[in-house]
Amino acid sequence: MAGATHHELPLPDFDKPVKIAIVVAPYYKDIADDLVAGAKAIIEQAGGTSELIEVPGALEVPIAIRIAHRQSHFDGFVALGCVIRGETTHYDTVCNDSSRALTLLGLEGACIGNGILTVENHEQAAVRANPNGQNKGGGAAAAALHLIALTRRFGRPRAGIGFKPRGETIEVAGGPDGGSGTA
Repeated sequence: MAGATHHELPLPDFDKPVKIAIVVAPYYKDIADDLVAGAKAIIEQAGGTSELIEVPGALEVPIAIRIAHRQSHFDGFVALGCVIRGETTHYDTVCNDSSRALTLLGLEGACIGNGILTVENHEQAAVRANPNGQNKGGGAAAAALHLIALTRRFGRPRAGIGFKPRGETIEVAGGPDGGSGTA
């Protein structure tokens, strides 16, 4: 709706700094660069740090986030890119599948702000990426920060990796003679 206003939550405060992966598909580089600038500004405003990861297209963004979520130590993720409607149904596939994959990753516990623009033309994308306007990259970063804060608020301390304190007896499957053994 033209002229409608919306409410933005203030950025959360953190006791420990946050580290966020900004995963971007720079297919439309001018748009992607503006989205990344907006995301970085918000992350820095919240006292966080970021690492930029580039992938070929919007469909690869959730895959890269899944890899980083499982194999690295990021608190959250910002998904950025731009999909402009063309003459085929490929637009619908890319928009729906990337969005669905990001949602599923979020339901698995990844803190993701989705800033992948889905627009009809380049002009609409430019408005939504404008560093002095809407900048949906900054909005996606703010969303990730809020999810990180929520996760920290309700999270449990992580348990150890499975090692027991020195001095306790640990039973193992079998000793050198095939019987039960201790370590």
